[in-house]
Amino acid sequence: MDRRAFLTFMAALAGLPRIAAAQNSAKTLKIGWLTAQQEASLTPNLVAMRQGFAELGYVEGRNLLIEYRFGNDRLDQVPMLASELVSDRVELIVAQGAAVSAVSKLNLPVPVVYIFSGDPVSAGFADSLARPRGNMTGLTLMAAELNSKRLEILRDIVPELRRVAIIANPEHHGVNLERANCEEAGQRLGIEIRFYPTPTRSALDDAFAALRSDPVQAISIFSDGFAVQNRQVVIDFASQQRVPVIAGWSIFARSGAICSYGPLQSEQYRLVGGYVDRIVKGAKPSELPVQQPAKFETVVNLKTARALGLSIPPTLLARADEVIE
Repeated sequence: MDRRAFLTFMAALAGLPRIAAAQNSAKTLKIGWLTAQQEASLTPNLVAMRQGFAELGYVEGRNLLIEYRFGNDRLDQVPMLASELVSDRVELIVAQGAAVSAVSKLNLPVPVVYIFSGDPVSAGFADSLARPRGNMTGLTLMAAELNSKRLEILRDIVPELRRVAIIANPEHHGVNLERANCEEAGQRLGIEIRFYPTPTRSALDDAFAALRSDPVQAISIFSDGFAVQNRQVVIDFASQQRVPVIAGWSIFARSGAICSYGPLQSEQYRLVGGYVDRIVKGAKPSELPVQQPAKFETVVNLKTARALGLSIPPTLLARADEVIE
């Protein structure tokens, strides 16, 4: 080999690490998205999740491939959909909502990052928020302590508030924490709390019948998938009874509740990418604490307030993130 050929060969060898690094950086991350819900119900949250990935340099169609699986409101489809994702060789699965409980029982061979509306400890996904179990970790939307604040908001809106009905799914993990917080706040504020467990539509109808015969002055809804699916039924009933509704998620206020105060859901979905990034780079899910909401939003529906003949305190309007006219 002559000197020129030798130098060319050595230069090529020296360039191999850089070429390998460039190829590695250009590698496409392939993950799965799994939910029992319909796609349309999650569109804004998926936009926020993609934004979070983009902020970390993962862009769909360039170096990020997300295999989407929607159960279309059939929880029994989750195991089959999870199996499909594993067969498609995803590196990790992002599970959402009720699908998380089903996924936790499957002993999947890939890590799982979840975003869950309930309490992961009550659900059995973690020994504590600081200590997730197995190959799962993620984010929760639950902040049970905010229920007392929602009661305070109702008290400021409804003159001489004394009776509030709680509409809640008793099968939602963490519901006991939320109920206890409400009852403690009720005692402090002098408000009678009436709890109506509504895991099914028929139970919801029974609650309505009870409330017709023994009315309350306001309704507070504990937010979960069942409540979201049936939100308009509850809000329409409350409108007929001329009582205001409050809840934790903004979708309720946008659907006619007088106010919502709770976690900024888009922020939690935006943070999903950070957990995925850390795990694919070598972190163990069990070493990443479950993250509670840190950003919150208040949405006030003035249109509903006017229809019910109620006034919104100026201080509440001033701090509202959104006011629906």
